[in-house]
Amino acid sequence: MARKFLYVVAVLIVLVLAAAFAYRFYGVQLMRQFMVPGGEAVALPPPDRAAYARPDMWIARPDKPGNPALWTPAGYQPASTPRAAVFFIHPTSFLDTQTWNAPLDNEDANNRAALFLRGQASAFNSVGAIWAPRYRQATFGAFLTSKASAGKALDFAYRDVLAAFDQFVGEAGDRPIVLAGHSQGALHLSRLLVDRVAGKPIAKRIVAAYVVGWPVSVTADLPRMGLPACAGPDETGCILSWQSFSEPADPSLIVDTFDATTGFTGAARRGTLMVCTNPLTGVPGGAAGAEANLGTLIPDANFQSAELVTGRVPARCEGRGFLTIGDSPPDFGQYVLPGNNYHVFDYSLFWANVRKDAERRLAAYKP
Repeated sequence: MARKFLYVVAVLIVLVLAAAFAYRFYGVQLMRQFMVPGGEAVALPPPDRAAYARPDMWIARPDKPGNPALWTPAGYQPASTPRAAVFFIHPTSFLDTQTWNAPLDNEDANNRAALFLRGQASAFNSVGAIWAPRYRQATFGAFLTSKASAGKALDFAYRDVLAAFDQFVGEAGDRPIVLAGHSQGALHLSRLLVDRVAGKPIAKRIVAAYVVGWPVSVTADLPRMGLPACAGPDETGCILSWQSFSEPADPSLIVDTFDATTGFTGAARRGTLMVCTNPLTGVPGGAAGAEANLGTLIPDANFQSAELVTGRVPARCEGRGFLTIGDSPPDFGQYVLPGNNYHVFDYSLFWANVRKDAERRLAAYKP
């Protein structure tokens, strides 16, 4: 019996190694094959005009009990009287392959989104009260295909984000505003900057916009987004953006899609530089050693909590604008994407520096 058990263990080890090999060398192809929904996107009605006046439409808002954005690691606390208002758009947390957009009551997607707020939006709870809407997000597979349904699904999701932002502006009063998002949330934020901020009076109230985990073309996007890229560590009214990879980095999953699209200016994005802010310094480009990292969130096994560790991860901008973090940190498990893409951890790798960055820019902000 013991020998039979050992045979089973050996077979399982071989299967795991084979799966790891396939993921490493064919990860993108496998994801495209198994994660993209097969049917057409179903047209969604626009959100009700008063939908986001309801507290249940928000994952985080100042009056929400159990607000996940108020989580902090040991040694940190949210501001008791936050000066600013923060609008945070969470990343993709819906992984279904049967439908293109998440139902608002999908428990798995909502629970994952709350986890993302704990590790991402929490970086801003020392500067502002945080609003983070639920929205009918596009599923993960929408980012792996050029099917027309993928674009439709993203457009449906973006309508919800716009409705939530309009409600947020009404509730934020006259406070300074921090905008932030990640991945799909950063994509929607980049569009929101074009539609709701560029050329409008509210632009003067923006402390900074953190468009993280989504590429922003310096020439084909930025001129239409209403704010420049941040050029200094205490500049206000500007955009920060980065995308994290360990070495050797293979950003082809991003580049292939990015280069096939047109920017907000109408110009092609192909071959253009991307905005790359070094989150350790708050300035574009350059390099900073691990000693400059004030704290990386290292998640526990079930991602329910995290420990803040200093001096763990360096950062430097390279090539067309990708952020490299040196050799792969050993603490992040199976959520590293193909190409050594640390996309899921774009905020948590630099959590304490992002927090300090927002505090520094808010201190420099003048109405």
